[in-house]
Amino acid sequence: MLQQVNGHRSGSDAQGGKSLREDLQEFLGGEALLHELDDLTKVNPVTLETVLRCLQARYAADMFYTSAGCTLVALNPFKPVPQLYSPALMREYHAAPQPQKLRPHIFAVGEQTYRNVQSLIEPVNQSIIVSGESGAGKTWTSRCLMKFYAVVAASPTSLESHKIAERIEQRILNSNPVMEAFGNACTLRNNNSSRFGKFIQLQLNSAQQMTGAAVQTYLLEKTRVTCQASSERNFHIFYQICKGASVDERLQWHLPEGASFSWLPNPERTLEEDCFQVTREAMLHLGIDIPTQNNIFQVLAGLLHLGNIWFADSKDEAQSCQLMDDAKCENKDGGLCISFGHTPREQGSIRTSASLLQLPEDPLLETLQIRTIRAGRQQQVFQKPCSRAECDTRRDCLAKLVYARLFDWLVSVINSSICADPDSWTTFIGLLDVYGFESFPNNSLEQLCINYANEKLQQHFVAHYLRAQQEEYAVEGLDWSFVNYQDNQACLDLIEGSPISICSLINEECRLNRPSSAAQLQTRIESALAGSPCLGHNKLSREPSFIVVHYAGPVQYHTAGLVEKNKDPVPPELTRLLQQSQDPLLKVLFPMDPEEKSQEEPSGQSRAPVLTVVSKFKASLEQLLQVLHSTTPHYIRCIKPNSQGQAHTFLQEEVLSQLEACGLVETIHISAAGFPIRIPHQNFVERYELLRRLCTRTSPGSHSPSPDERHSEWSPHTKGATLQPLLQDILHTLPALTQAAATPGDAAEATPIPVHCGRTKVFMTDSMLELLECGRAQVLEQCACCIQGSWRRHRHRKQERQRQAATLIQAAIRSWLARKHIQRMHAAATAIKRTWQKWRNGLPCF
Repeated sequence: MLQQVNGHRSGSDAQGGKSLREDLQEFLGGEALLHELDDLTKVNPVTLETVLRCLQARYAADMFYTSAGCTLVALNPFKPVPQLYSPALMREYHAAPQPQKLRPHIFAVGEQTYRNVQSLIEPVNQSIIVSGESGAGKTWTSRCLMKFYAVVAASPTSLESHKIAERIEQRILNSNPVMEAFGNACTLRNNNSSRFGKFIQLQLNSAQQMTGAAVQTYLLEKTRVTCQASSERNFHIFYQICKGASVDERLQWHLPEGASFSWLPNPERTLEEDCFQVTREAMLHLGIDIPTQNNIFQVLAGLLHLGNIWFADSKDEAQSCQLMDDAKCENKDGGLCISFGHTPREQGSIRTSASLLQLPEDPLLETLQIRTIRAGRQQQVFQKPCSRAECDTRRDCLAKLVYARLFDWLVSVINSSICADPDSWTTFIGLLDVYGFESFPNNSLEQLCINYANEKLQQHFVAHYLRAQQEEYAVEGLDWSFVNYQDNQACLDLIEGSPISICSLINEECRLNRPSSAAQLQTRIESALAGSPCLGHNKLSREPSFIVVHYAGPVQYHTAGLVEKNKDPVPPELTRLLQQSQDPLLKVLFPMDPEEKSQEEPSGQSRAPVLTVVSKFKASLEQLLQVLHSTTPHYIRCIKPNSQGQAHTFLQEEVLSQLEACGLVETIHISAAGFPIRIPHQNFVERYELLRRLCTRTSPGSHSPSPDERHSEWSPHTKGATLQPLLQDILHTLPALTQAAATPGDAAEATPIPVHCGRTKVFMTDSMLELLECGRAQVLEQCACCIQGSWRRHRHRKQERQRQAATLIQAAIRSWLARKHIQRMHAAATAIKRTWQKWRNGLPCF
């Protein structure tokens, strides 16, 4: 029976007076062999400390992948390891008869999903959920898996088909640098952090060849365009343009050397991701030609200049805020933005931005300065000058709106380039690369949604592997010692529960359409959800906030700006302004639509429900989970050895917190003590009834079934009364199989057979399944030998009859030829005798 170990001391250790650490020291006496344990289920005892030591030993030996039962643990090496992802290694895992017997690797997971698709066992569709903290290597893992499928899922026969397949594979791989350039950024934890979630659907035809792919994205962090935390950067594409553009392109896009932009912090940092040419070539392969690319980069340059527009406070509320006419202005971080032109900075920036976006300059400035209000039943239009803060907000909203539409358009272009015709594919393998769990000094709506998604994925993992596995054992009547796992339902109830939750309260504030107070929102959340064990409060915090105790740890969320971000208001005059643009790309992104209405200012009685960011994200997340529930999931847990991104550095405290967060020890407990293979009774009898013949051969003293019983076939219509004897007969063969497979030294040990017959299914371990398959193969080989022997005897008898017939025919022919020869000789002798007599008598001879 499995014994749960809580904390650092088990119950048996406490009773025996022996600490767990002493046990670990005895176990770790052979620490030189720890790196050879490629499966954490082999660690004994299974505790956080022993698992941690094993991972550290393997990391020191440059072994970055370790199995953990049903999960693969991937340690980020933080250094190039080319031989670990070479095409030759991909082919090795693909050609291996049993890839699970090779070293743990993401290619082994990829090959398992591919073979599951080939087997057509329901559910046929597969999904790989890559999870982990930001910087743990999720994006790299997804990229390598896509390369693996591009290699193994392409085996066309004709040259034309081969060229088509190569083009599809290249486009799928080229979608990576484009998506990363426009959707990734450098954060405090990761130089290439995905600021959006994506689910990549690799589409396979009936021959399991990759015919296309589709990309679905979730919650782009568009606020990063206008607001970046200290020591962080904007999206990679802005830096690629500024660093990689040619001289002519700089002139065309008004990006002179040394120009400073408020929305482009830390431009002096050079990263591997700042490769403009790679992005351009990838876009070209996806069907985005050079003029369209230049159009995209011109719009992005226009957004950079838009960020250099700053307004001065108006002394009269009835007057609009004017542009700062100083050559120097204080930006949002308190630093100085230096102009690079001869005209006042803001005047030049507004003119340059309008020129690049092909917008009329005066309407652009007026839209940023003046707010249009519709009121009354007759929808009278009023214009109200905006404050300085409102002008900045409208400027930021314009940039975020353009970038979000551009990103969605790029995704649609990528999908149109790589997506296969619906009739040409039958199955798919999904790769989910979603944001890692985040906790920063200042957490807002983006972190709340990201961590909410991670909570849902953790619940999916718990439901699929932990809770469902234990509950199934109980339903089937198996004797099982339950493991206490982390259930995060209380946290999810706090975030999304009904009728009251954090999301519902934030959405309600949006529906009330009133000025929102950060302190008031904090008070409402704390009073309405005071009974939740996952809600906390930091009494030392000077700013209004609340704390959510996630499965990965507590996170403090600031309520300031939370409601406004959830509304995500887009003033209708901004959309109308962009619809006036003469830029070809903006015309596509903002088509003229007379029915398009803003969600910010609907009139009184006709006010429609506000579709908030949280509502849209929750709906898309539920849709994603429905897809995951319809597939066979596989899990890869990415672990970050240290937060500095340094190679050969393994910080136990940081790794330990990640192991605790992902519930890895509970997974190992269940996988080691449980039975991952479960086969329904009917399917079990259908496949392994042949083993009854093996039992009659290996056990001479046992009961021998009658010939009719021995050769009977299992029918799906067999009644339950007949099924049980067949099932028991098959299970009685297992001791003989185990004894035959055991070595002479192990034969004397009486070990229990790892097979349990439940009420509707047979449960077993992987080793037992392999033993059954070997026995079945042995019976099939024996049957094949019998058939081959019968055929040989039949052929021998036939050849013997043919030889006898040939002998008789030859004898008859020889006899006939002899008779004919004798007859000819007799006739010749008679003729000679007559001629001689005539000559003797003097008669003429002729």
